[in-house]
Amino acid sequence: GDARDVNRIMQACVAECGAELVTDCKVLGFNIVEGRIVSVSTSQGELRADRFILTTGGLSYPKTGGTGDGYGWARDSGHRVIKPEPALVPVTLKEPWTGEVNRFNLKNVRITLHLDGKKIDERFGEAFFTRKGIGGPIILDMSKAIRDALKVGKTTLLLDLKPAVEHKKFDRRLQREFEENQNREFRNSLGDLLPHDLIALFIRLSGIDPEKRCHSITKGERQKLLKLFKELELNVDGYEGFDKAIVTSGGVCLDDIDMRTMRSRKVENLYFAGEIIDLDGRTGGFNLQVCWSTGFLAGASASS
Repeated sequence: GDARDVNRIMQACVAECGAELVTDCKVLGFNIVEGRIVSVSTSQGELRADRFILTTGGLSYPKTGGTGDGYGWARDSGHRVIKPEPALVPVTLKEPWTGEVNRFNLKNVRITLHLDGKKIDERFGEAFFTRKGIGGPIILDMSKAIRDALKVGKTTLLLDLKPAVEHKKFDRRLQREFEENQNREFRNSLGDLLPHDLIALFIRLSGIDPEKRCHSITKGERQKLLKLFKELELNVDGYEGFDKAIVTSGGVCLDDIDMRTMRSRKVENLYFAGEIIDLDGRTGGFNLQVCWSTGFLAGASASS
């Protein structure tokens, strides 16, 4: 199945429950009297009900219809809204060369996050370079910490392409490679150590003459190459916007919601569910589960 199947099933369930789907209908605002919503003003007139659920999502993936209007309605009805920001999003880097290896997959790598030189996070797994920076599962999971670090100071990532091999052991591996290929030019000596797509980049970043014979490579040059393999420094410039974000961080303050029922603490007959609330998690289905769980709870509470 695909998303269209899910859509059809949802519509069938709605019809079976006797509910009405109203489309092409712009919500203009809530009409609140004495702490209760009495109606919702829309482009098609007034909609009345005993209870209302606000589940308009966040600002991520705007092409799917996310406008952020729900934040305004929540704020206008007395709720605090934590500033919405992109989450689970690729980051942009100051390094100009990432476009040269755009979409190259980095498998089984380690990335550590540093703030002003101090390590504050570390992840192992997969990533990939983008035209403007770096993305992938590791980066998405770290993106919130990266975003917070950028607000404080210098934010850098250290990429370890060989996390299973410690520095000294990998240095010996480099020495052995150069000894076994001592008469080869440097540019022809990295085939067993790097994917082909990264060789030209590493040669340039190392500063070693590509035509230099391996037996002439100095210890200092080898140490610089070792650092590229084990601690490739990536200087974070920022992060992508909502159009690239999987979810939205921020939203309706949880203190304004009774999380046992998802009912508003400000408006008696209003409930919240999904991405509009200030609740987001890492990749791996956690954010979908937030939507399903809060949606079920809000629906069950509002209908009881």
